[in-house]
Amino acid sequence: MGENLAGVSPPFPSRRTTALVLAFAMFFPLASAWLHYLALARAGSQVNPVQQAAYLAGKVIQFGLPVVFLVAVERRRPRLTRPRFDGLLPGLGFGLAVSAVMLGLYFVWLRHTPLLHQTPSKVLGKLEEFGLSFPAGYFALGFYVSVIHSLLEEYYWRWFVFGRLRQLTSFGPAVVLSSLAFMAHHVVVLYVYLPGQFWSAVVPFSLAIAVGGAAWAWLYEKTGTIYSAWLSHLLIDGAVILLGYNLLRPLAA
Repeated sequence: MGENLAGVSPPFPSRRTTALVLAFAMFFPLASAWLHYLALARAGSQVNPVQQAAYLAGKVIQFGLPVVFLVAVERRRPRLTRPRFDGLLPGLGFGLAVSAVMLGLYFVWLRHTPLLHQTPSKVLGKLEEFGLSFPAGYFALGFYVSVIHSLLEEYYWRWFVFGRLRQLTSFGPAVVLSSLAFMAHHVVVLYVYLPGQFWSAVVPFSLAIAVGGAAWAWLYEKTGTIYSAWLSHLLIDGAVILLGYNLLRPLAA
């Protein structure tokens, strides 16, 4: 995942094949999120094995696609490189800055508004659907989301989607397309956790996620690896987990 694919014309596959695979790659997470969060959701918060299976299958397909494409179509093998300290610094700075802004907005303003009023019960319901408790299960899930899933997302959205778009087009269109696709499935997630707040919260938060995706694409372009973007992504997701814990504490007391 350490190669910078910008401007490289691969021997395999054709541009049409790459474009078709990328179209699927950009749409599939949205369809998977809709299936998992909306189509298969049940009333109440009981364990939902069908929903769990759909989530797992979706992640296997999503994160397996780049490897299959690399090996079976491009005829190459995955290659890892070590992170460079100079490449990590921009990601560290961006991640800390965004996390500070998020925490400041929440503790100074958002937690005193009705904007997040229904969010704690929605998050607790999701924990119960997966058979997880609070706080132990919540922090286990938080570790997965902020450390493991953020790495997988950077590998998928920046290394694969953005990287292959850079084989087909210039930096600007590749950033816009990959960032909007990255945002799309988050719209579904935010819609579920912020019911009744589509224009006041879901839309602006989704656009902020698109901006974050653009920043991480820029970091990948400049550093040639996903490590800087991953560090930034990890810090921001970690801040979200802390905000969620603060929201959930009153319900669990």
